[in-house]
Amino acid sequence: MPLRWDVREHISLAAYFGKWILIAIPLGAIVGVAVAFFLWLLNVATVTRWNNPWLLYLLPLAGIPMVIAYKHLGGESIRGNNLVLDEIHEPDAGVTWRMAPLVLFATVITHLFGGSAGREGTAVQMGGSIADIFPKIHKFSREDRSILLTCGIAAGFGAVFGTPLAGAVFSLEVLAVGRMRYTALVPSLIASIAADRACLLVGIDHQPYFIQSAVSLKIGSETFGFQPMLWLKVVLVAVVFGLVSFLFSETYHTLSALFTKYIKVYWLRPFVGGILVILITLALGTYDYLGIGVTTQNGTGVSIANAFHAGGATPWSWFWKLALTSITLACGFKGGEVTPLFFIGATLGAALAVTLHAPIALFAGLGFIAVFAGASNTPLACTIMGIELFGSEYTTFFAVACFVAYLFSGHSGIYLSQRIDVPKGGYLDFPVTGTLRSIREGRAHYGLGVRWQRVRDKLRSYLP
Repeated sequence: MPLRWDVREHISLAAYFGKWILIAIPLGAIVGVAVAFFLWLLNVATVTRWNNPWLLYLLPLAGIPMVIAYKHLGGESIRGNNLVLDEIHEPDAGVTWRMAPLVLFATVITHLFGGSAGREGTAVQMGGSIADIFPKIHKFSREDRSILLTCGIAAGFGAVFGTPLAGAVFSLEVLAVGRMRYTALVPSLIASIAADRACLLVGIDHQPYFIQSAVSLKIGSETFGFQPMLWLKVVLVAVVFGLVSFLFSETYHTLSALFTKYIKVYWLRPFVGGILVILITLALGTYDYLGIGVTTQNGTGVSIANAFHAGGATPWSWFWKLALTSITLACGFKGGEVTPLFFIGATLGAALAVTLHAPIALFAGLGFIAVFAGASNTPLACTIMGIELFGSEYTTFFAVACFVAYLFSGHSGIYLSQRIDVPKGGYLDFPVTGTLRSIREGRAHYGLGVRWQRVRDKLRSYLP
């Protein structure tokens, strides 16, 4: 059979590849430098707060100008990451250049005065905002503009965590539950790598994490290997990680609704939320649950880094971070949910490891990525993130933890604009179209209101 080849096909593919190299590399480089500047400011704010703990008492007042600025200058920017996701699905000029400086200012203020928040949301929104400047310089089609915004997400995520491959996959996987959008695969990878390189070139380093090598790791009196009990423990904690992902998402969204419903004056919401953060912090007697949470001022106490070592977390560290982050973000402060989810997952994993007599560093690492996987519905990106952060030795464990947590987080998540392309398994008949927001708003119909007879009949259908 003769070789069949239409040379025009590969010429068009080469042109497509060259086009996005010329676009994605400068986009990624600009986003990478912007993220580096943000991370530098964030570090300055964190160190300043460490050296001046009294700044926490100004948190209620610090939130007022922030929400006023968003009210009068931000427009749709107040929707944050959800706006970027909606714009990728249906480009409509909703993302503006103002999103980047607003979220940068608001996040630094949040961390300076002790709000419990992260950094991913800021980096992603900055990436999307910068990406949307390009169509204003040169006319792009709706499809290309959608790819540009996806590249912005990839660049921001890859640069802020130092995980370029995970950043590229995250930008494709986060758009819809159950399906990846491959149209932007190559452009996103180029942008993410360029952003990560640019961030490193200007001198920004990322926190290293280590999990003990499997060669020397011991479980009880035996060296690490194929151990059914260890696998069972991994699956069990993955289920817990998924349920905690659900708990975080629902707590955050519920508190947001309560602040909006009961505090009609919008600028009073961060004031009340700030007071709650102060009261809980004073009751706990520690500042460890404030700010970014990656490390602490003197290296002791509870932090993400310390969770990988014995005694680096208490049994309830994960809960207090969940509560403080939910309050901080729900009342109007800015930042992100991902690094707090790392904190929640790592400390929860460490606590479960002690209870189950399992390797602390391994379970902290599994929680680190799996709780985020469940809350963001991006199990593949989080598995890759585990490999980039901790090495490939535990890849199978990473995959099991992330995939199971993704399943047990249910149809919930921190990004309510995520669309449902392929519903997760279960006895409930969720619509194939729609978003997590529509699923959540209709959950009363699906949840406790479902008759037990319907549940029983559905479960019986799975039996032989």
